[in-house]
Amino acid sequence: MSLRTNQASPIKDPISALVQGKSGGALALIIRVDGPSYRPLGAMMAIFADGTRVGTLSSGCIESDLVLHAKKALKSGESARLLYGLGSPFIDIQLPCGGGLEILILPNPDTEILREIDDLRLARQPSTLSIDLVSGEVQALSTGQTGLSGTRFLIRIQPETSFYVFGKGPEASTFSSLVQASGFPNLLLSPDRETLEFGAQAGCETRHLTSAKFPSDILPDPWSAVILFFHDHEWEPPILKNALATKAFYIGAQGSQRARDLRLEALRQMGATGLERLRGPIGLIPSVRDARMLAVSVLAEILDTSRRV
Repeated sequence: MSLRTNQASPIKDPISALVQGKSGGALALIIRVDGPSYRPLGAMMAIFADGTRVGTLSSGCIESDLVLHAKKALKSGESARLLYGLGSPFIDIQLPCGGGLEILILPNPDTEILREIDDLRLARQPSTLSIDLVSGEVQALSTGQTGLSGTRFLIRIQPETSFYVFGKGPEASTFSSLVQASGFPNLLLSPDRETLEFGAQAGCETRHLTSAKFPSDILPDPWSAVILFFHDHEWEPPILKNALATKAFYIGAQGSQRARDLRLEALRQMGATGLERLRGPIGLIPSVRDARMLAVSVLAEILDTSRRV
């Protein structure tokens, strides 16, 4: 079992929006950044003929203008390249960050190619969207990093970070609720019914644990995090031993330095490998004793780690 994006939630991804849209739409994306920028190179936005849009390319200062240009491109069928900020002819539109953005607007991109990209993303497989800056042709590639490549612009699309949360009590349920509110795929596993009920009320997917085991059908991938929030630390070693055998990029457990040392010793006695991958204590803020602050601290650490893997 690997987590998939919740399709019941509102569409927030521009590619998914264009694939599922009932009418033609344009794909707008940042193809060059000069200086500071609110959004990164390769950021995308979908714009439809009625003016609705999914995604953002700035802090809100250029989106209305992009809608006007996208409507023109949809009518003409021709792509457009726009410059905002540094060196822009649009002197009445300022970027607060002081940088410059070049935006490509691509009307009616091939939805079959976009569907292929979207299906790979939903199946948690990375891919690369390749766009010819001259013809507007799009391709789905298996490799390639975001940036210019000759006359083509590439956008590397990685699966979303997913979270497998094991634990009992307010730390586990509060963390899962924060992850859910942030829009990330997640699964809360607990032996405690109250913990599961709290998570379910927040919209989390839940599963009841009947023993201290790592479910055999759960297969964390390289974009997954496994986090344990147990006060009864005897639950941890059997779960962590199997977690360390997965491809998860982040594996961590709540507790003090002493709890960490006892945990590591128990894992050594069980013959576990990859102990250097195990994090603990977890979180960017040391010695946090409030469930809400711990949740924010741990989530920030995991997302910071995900940017470097």
